[in-house]
Amino acid sequence: MKPRVVVVGSYVQDLCWRCPAFPRTGETTVGAFAGGPGGKGSNQAVAAGRLGVPTLFVGAVGRDVFAKSARAFYRAEGIAARLVEKPRHATATAGILVDADGRNQIILDLAANLALARKDVPRAALRGARVVVAQLESNLATTAWVLREARRAGVATILNTAPMRDDFDPAMLRHVAIVVPNEIEFTALVNRAPATGVRDFTEARLAALPHAALHTLCRALGVPTVIITLGDKGCFVSTAEGFAHLSAHKVRTVDTTGAGDAFVGGLAAALARGESILDAARIGNAVGALSTTRPGTAPSMPTARELDAFLRKQKKPR
Repeated sequence: MKPRVVVVGSYVQDLCWRCPAFPRTGETTVGAFAGGPGGKGSNQAVAAGRLGVPTLFVGAVGRDVFAKSARAFYRAEGIAARLVEKPRHATATAGILVDADGRNQIILDLAANLALARKDVPRAALRGARVVVAQLESNLATTAWVLREARRAGVATILNTAPMRDDFDPAMLRHVAIVVPNEIEFTALVNRAPATGVRDFTEARLAALPHAALHTLCRALGVPTVIITLGDKGCFVSTAEGFAHLSAHKVRTVDTTGAGDAFVGGLAAALARGESILDAARIGNAVGALSTTRPGTAPSMPTARELDAFLRKQKKPR
């Protein structure tokens, strides 16, 4: 089936340790280990695919046991994946610590993701999709090309500006229909984008901004839709027509790792189904909340049935 959502980005093998508290410098902490599939691009593709929307993930892996695990995972999920082998590189890995409150600390080696090239991405799939999603965990030149090709074809493009990198060029935003940063990434965008005229913008200043002023700042980025994910405070949506703050769902949090990816995947799936931007953001909010109720990244992404049951229970309009 022709993919409605195409996600181009990162695959990362997660190596996760759960511990009572994060170790201090020089301290050894005993924890419980679990490994599994991850990477922002892959997580977002899984989130969209599990919601029943035909999805294609395009990423790069090495020639190693983690690459074999990646292919086996996607076969089991029934989600289309083009995992391009890069023999000179290892499959990317992430060391993740999760404490008793579900907070996380992560160190990442992008490895094969940085070798993802234009020739690895099927142009026909980009042009034929309804939504194309990218992040900043892969080769940025390829990412910019993907967004440009999709935008020229009239496809809705989503850029999740995570993780924010020193080599990120704000000019990439010209090819983006929807940009989705978190609070840290939004402050970086404001400081780097010349059109905002703002420097030394901080998270503290962001938290103190009235919504109308925040909307004005979002408009200065030059992107049609800006959605700032705010963790347990929900998200802020800014479009040319106006703005809205959507509250977060109250859930029992187990692990916040991958919640932002869940939001983006849910958003993309909803847009591919024809939902409005606000309704799609509401669905993204719910998918993100559900993902925090169990451990892991890709394995924590909810199915369409789980999402529907959750929304009925929450009595939130879809």
